[in-house]
Amino acid sequence: MPEKLSPSLVWFRQDLRVADNPALNAAAGAGSTIVAVYVLDDEAPGTWALGGASRWWLHHSLKSLAASLKKLGIPLVLRRGSAQAIIPELVKEIGADAAYWNRCYEPFAVARDTTIKAALTTAGVKAESFGAALIAEPWTVKTQSGTPFRVFTPFWRTLEKDRRPAKPQKAPTHRQAHIDLAGDDLDSWHLLPAKPNWAARFGDDWTPGEAGAQEQLALFIEDALQDYPTTRNLPGIEGVSRLSPYLHWGEISIRQVWHAIELHVGAGADAYLRELGWRDFAHHLIWQFPDLPEKPFHEEYSAFPWRKDPKALKAWQRGQTGYPFVDAGMRQLWATGWMHNRVRMVVASFLIKHLLLPWQDGEAWFWDCLVDADLAANAMNWQWVAGSGADAAPYFRIFNPVLQGEKFDTGGDYVRRWVPELAKLSDKWLHKPWEAPADMLAKAKVELGKTYPKPVVDHDTARRRALDALKTIKD
Repeated sequence: MPEKLSPSLVWFRQDLRVADNPALNAAAGAGSTIVAVYVLDDEAPGTWALGGASRWWLHHSLKSLAASLKKLGIPLVLRRGSAQAIIPELVKEIGADAAYWNRCYEPFAVARDTTIKAALTTAGVKAESFGAALIAEPWTVKTQSGTPFRVFTPFWRTLEKDRRPAKPQKAPTHRQAHIDLAGDDLDSWHLLPAKPNWAARFGDDWTPGEAGAQEQLALFIEDALQDYPTTRNLPGIEGVSRLSPYLHWGEISIRQVWHAIELHVGAGADAYLRELGWRDFAHHLIWQFPDLPEKPFHEEYSAFPWRKDPKALKAWQRGQTGYPFVDAGMRQLWATGWMHNRVRMVVASFLIKHLLLPWQDGEAWFWDCLVDADLAANAMNWQWVAGSGADAAPYFRIFNPVLQGEKFDTGGDYVRRWVPELAKLSDKWLHKPWEAPADMLAKAKVELGKTYPKPVVDHDTARRRALDALKTIKD
């Protein structure tokens, strides 16, 4: 009679899929019974515990994952609390001789996982982690002198040349004898918003889970990839991949996306693969510089004279700045948990440079409101706009929200969708309603200051104020 193997534990985190999941495949390859667990750990992240939109996504994604694992005969056990305590306890509870997981790169996750791996190893349990989220592990991509990259273009050249990801693996196919374990009921976590349900429209835009990820990838390739270099800047059309939440939650792997895109040779594929490289660059930075979400990458920006203006911050958060292109973006974010990338840059520039409010305020709002909230990407991109980050846009580059709207929302489809009170204004005045003649406003039933706000700040005044503030840290 063959020797009975001890169970293996697979700890799911930001890898909520069964296909091309190295940790799951390693456990399946060992031939033992598998127990899968997801731990809702709000302790280790501290300030960066999951935001509201992320919790909405997680609820639906875990339902999808549990169904997929059930087909393989693997139960998904839900536990809530400190993963640093729960994982070793669960290993002991099931008598596992091995635990597998795929890596996360946030500073708190690295510290937590290192402690857990050491504790399991000391207890004689095999603890193995895998790279499953990035093109290349952050510590493997270095300059010729062995230092971290601080500029994206040479980072991308190195990555593109030397680090083509391996082909994705298939999901395990054989059923596992399972162990019945006590776990939390998903609904008891109350991840979905209570009344009023601010996420009521999320389901119209998103299908969380592995199947939804594959469907979105296919739609992008079929409908938008070929023209991606141009259409990715036009928020009024479906010109981008919308894969960011699926990649963040690991419902689709970077290898699956890369190899699917690579089949379609051309400028669209090249441009999109470069965007995947930008995503890797963010994780490369946060691995090397763990203070990135809180502190300026360039220290001189610590002395920047930010303003405190709760009223202006709230107007920005609610899409009530009086600048239609900015307001459209902020309302899209609130309604769908997502915002077009071009518009993200414009609204971030407006907060930082027009309102002179700290980039950390915007980072925190995005963290709570985005279904694709990713600590590395969020921090890097906010610092990029602020001019304080690695390879950042210079602070003196100040987006004019009117010109940005006129250039990238020429026909006004985006603004009319998200700022419907301006829908009847002609294209000429849509992005600058305060300049419209009184009869045009009356005809469109727009009353500035009542049906739609007046601008919270004048563009030219704000620009001069921002540049004057910059001089205080440059002189």
